[in-house]
Amino acid sequence: MMPDHDLPDPSPWVVRFANRIRKDGEILDVACGGGRHTRLFLDRGYRVVAVDRDLDRLGDLRHHPKLETVAADLEGGRWPLAGRRFAGIVVTNYLHRPLFPQLIEALEDNGTLIYETFAEGNERFGHPKNPDYLLKSGELLRRLVEPLYILSYEEIERGPPNPAVLQRVSASKNPEHWA
Repeated sequence: MMPDHDLPDPSPWVVRFANRIRKDGEILDVACGGGRHTRLFLDRGYRVVAVDRDLDRLGDLRHHPKLETVAADLEGGRWPLAGRRFAGIVVTNYLHRPLFPQLIEALEDNGTLIYETFAEGNERFGHPKNPDYLLKSGELLRRLVEPLYILSYEEIERGPPNPAVLQRVSASKNPEHWA
């Protein structure tokens, strides 16, 4: 179990777009891991639902009054949040392509999806190396451009100290300015 003070910093991409999520909204942190983004949103006063197969890594954070935890195998089981809607959904360092329809469905109108994960080319730097867990060039954008309004998209190679090849997007579902 990782103590809270040892959590890595939140992703700058997530921090950049976190303020797009309405303050009274509920956040879904998918494959939350140790909870670095869960903590970010809890510290900002949001209610958060953290989903992961192993919630022990959240440590004492699990007892926060504004946190709901859901233990679920997102790759082998059913979507555990059917019918629920969220003002914001955060996914980082995780890819399971069959979840895209559930994530889009779970995003409420005018809600914000913040997604960042590894892409082809990352195998030069370490894990993941398996192509099943690496986005193809432009894939994240192609998967989301039709159902969502793309606020920002990047496909980058991040340098040291943690080099990686990443794709990241911030997108909104049925934003008010579409009406």
